[in-house]
Amino acid sequence: MTSTHHPRQGHSPQEKDVTGATVWLTGLPSAGKTTIARELAGRLSAGGHRVEVLDGDEIREFLSAGLGFSREDRHTNVQRIGFVAELLARHGVLTLVPVIAPYADSRDAVRKRHQSEGTPYLEVHIATPVDICSRRDVKGLYARQAAGELSGLTGVDDPYEEPAAPDLRIESQHQTVQESAAAVHALLTERGLS
Repeated sequence: MTSTHHPRQGHSPQEKDVTGATVWLTGLPSAGKTTIARELAGRLSAGGHRVEVLDGDEIREFLSAGLGFSREDRHTNVQRIGFVAELLARHGVLTLVPVIAPYADSRDAVRKRHQSEGTPYLEVHIATPVDICSRRDVKGLYARQAAGELSGLTGVDDPYEEPAAPDLRIESQHQTVQESAAAVHALLTERGLS
């Protein structure tokens, strides 16, 4: 996808025009999405960019409280996050979204929202295999699922539809967090967004 740059209204000629973008990092639980996003945010901030990380757990607590984990509720959650991400990106913020978003149609709807507003959108698949994720088990979800205390775990007993054509696919098990963040940063630079 080629990103286009739309001048923002209300800027004086001396003011630097800033292009925001949304970078959606999708992948299984414990794939490394948030860790990579936070590393990337540090790099971008150090380069003078305005950056926000929309963490899925924080969004669930504050913006999507009351939603469950049915397909419909997951779709609603992803659309809410996509709306906020596009709004921030439209106003010059590089918005990093480390959120599972397990369904392709939900992710496609977010991409289309961005396209309709002329806002750059990149999808990054953190393609860590489920066996590696379950060993990492950052939040103890895989252990709870194995013990029968949890059902509906994405990629185990609930679907995860891998992106068919992401802008970037990262196999985090084969490289460091810094290397993964650098790969996303390189993509942003290639697209003229950093």
